[in-house]
Amino acid sequence: MLIVQKFGGSSVADAAKIERVARIIAETYRDGNEVVVVLSAQGDTTDDLLAKAAEINPDASKRELDMLLSTGEQISIALMAMALEKMGLPVVSLTAWQIGLKTDCEHTKARIRRISTERLRRELDKRRIVLVAGFQGIDQFDDVTTLGRGGSDTTAVAIAAVLHADKCQIYTDVEGVYTADPRKVDGARKLDEITFDEMLELASLGAQVLHNRSVEMAKRYSVNLEVLSSYVKKPGTIVKEVVKQVEQMKISGIAKDCNVTRIAIVGIPDEPGKAFKVFMVLAKAKINVDIILQSVGKDHTNDISFTVASSDSQAAYDVISEYKDVIGFESISMDEDIAKVSIVGAGMISCPGIAAMMFEALSNAEINIKMISTSEIKVSVLIEERLADTAVQAIHKKFFSN
Repeated sequence: MLIVQKFGGSSVADAAKIERVARIIAETYRDGNEVVVVLSAQGDTTDDLLAKAAEINPDASKRELDMLLSTGEQISIALMAMALEKMGLPVVSLTAWQIGLKTDCEHTKARIRRISTERLRRELDKRRIVLVAGFQGIDQFDDVTTLGRGGSDTTAVAIAAVLHADKCQIYTDVEGVYTADPRKVDGARKLDEITFDEMLELASLGAQVLHNRSVEMAKRYSVNLEVLSSYVKKPGTIVKEVVKQVEQMKISGIAKDCNVTRIAIVGIPDEPGKAFKVFMVLAKAKINVDIILQSVGKDHTNDISFTVASSDSQAAYDVISEYKDVIGFESISMDEDIAKVSIVGAGMISCPGIAAMMFEALSNAEINIKMISTSEIKVSVLIEERLADTAVQAIHKKFFSN
């Protein structure tokens, strides 16, 4: 079998953890498998590098930030190679440019365009364990790019896709995908399996176990994906197209995202094309918008509220303000003290009253809802950030108490 394994930063944070992961890799290899391993930077290395950059130049260019941040993963693969060499195993560590991982030119949040399999295949044919630096790529100008937070997951799935791997294992510090964060929610349950669509929603809504782009890619290329622990030798959670539905399981999980800002535009003329102008300028600024709510204002006007990632909030506020005269609104405001709490479940559409149960749980916990967004498999609400953990616990108890 050809197996791609990915280990996150917490799994390789120090020498002892590197040696533990090396034993997992060695066992997989000694079982007769071809093994490609994608590694993240150790522990808080990326944050530490960002802090160093801020000391030198708070307004450093994204190109140079990518050059700096990509070094974290290179440290990880070199140290892991040394650990495996000590065990007498054939191993080679490779950066993104060495395996031909090409991306677009969007620094700090690049997207993978293609991966050349030639070098990877050549090393595997020599029966070597191949260690690849995650999170990084090379653009058409041979400049280093990075894939954004969680990008190593995407690297692993992309490699699994192009190599037609039999399995892609994402190792984390938890034993799989849970109904909620087991470190914060009492009674959180591990799922044996979950659909790609459910996992994609959970990842997009703040669940940190997998990066949403990696799930999207795994679904598109039918990658056999498993989430499991690097600390405990147990079966993890299989992410797949279709799972066996348990009748009592109304939802699969609850996610919380505090990286959210709500922007409200008040007094937009009630005329055709005004909403288009608002979201066109945001699109041109490459700002992604999530929840959108339009309500009727006074004197033939509308109010539009929407959410963006907190990292994009100031840019969104500034670009909308810049076009105030073109759009013709009265005022704009920004609320950063909010969180998005969501429930996800593929069976929700056939179970009436799911949203009502969620709202009841929030009501009983005396938590006010600011905005609501729904789809066939999820319901999201905006609430005060300080109440987010309480909300998740209350909702989880409502759905999973039995």
